[in-house]
Amino acid sequence: MSQSPATDQQLHARVWQELQCASRDRLHEWRTPVLATSGLGGGVDARTVVLRGTDGDAQTLTFCTDRRSPKVAQLRAAPLASLVFWSRQLSWQLRVQAVFSVQVSGPQVDAAWLAVSTSATAAADYLGVDAPGALLAEGRTAPGDRHHLAILTARVQSMDWLELSPEGHRRGLVSGSGVDWLVP
Repeated sequence: MSQSPATDQQLHARVWQELQCASRDRLHEWRTPVLATSGLGGGVDARTVVLRGTDGDAQTLTFCTDRRSPKVAQLRAAPLASLVFWSRQLSWQLRVQAVFSVQVSGPQVDAAWLAVSTSATAAADYLGVDAPGALLAEGRTAPGDRHHLAILTARVQSMDWLELSPEGHRRGLVSGSGVDWLVP
C-alpha cells in the first residue's frame, strides 16, 4: 500500500497523478471507472468505461465510445453524470461529478481514430455495422468502412475522495483550491 497524502496540496496532486497514470497504464485500477448517466426513460444507467486521457490543468477526463451507443444520447440529453473509481491497492474511492461533451468529428476525433486504427482489434470496436446494444443478427456481415468513434470529455465539477484505512477512514472534497474534509 502506498503512503497516504498528508496535505491538501499533496492530495490534489496525487489524485490527478493517479488519474494520469490510469489513462496510460492498462493495469491501473482507475483505468476502468463506472460511468452513471440519466437514462432516457427516467432511470439511471451505469457501465464501465475506459479512461483515455486526463488534463489536470483543464480539469478534464477523456473517454472514447461508439457514437451510436446509448450513453451518447443520454449525455447529450443530460450532460451531468457521475464516475466512480475504485483502487483496492490504494484503498481509495473517487466519485467524480462532471459535465460531459460529445465530439463525433473534428481534429481530436481524427487523431483518436488514427491511434485506434493501428490495432485491427481496437478498430473493429468502432467499425461495426450495427450499433452497440442492437440485436445480434444471424449471418453477420463484414465490418463497415466508416468508423463511429466519438470522444467524451468530462469537465470535472467535483471530486469526492475516500480512503479506507484500518487506522481510520478519511474523506474530502478535492478541488483546485484545496480539500474540504468531510466525515467519512
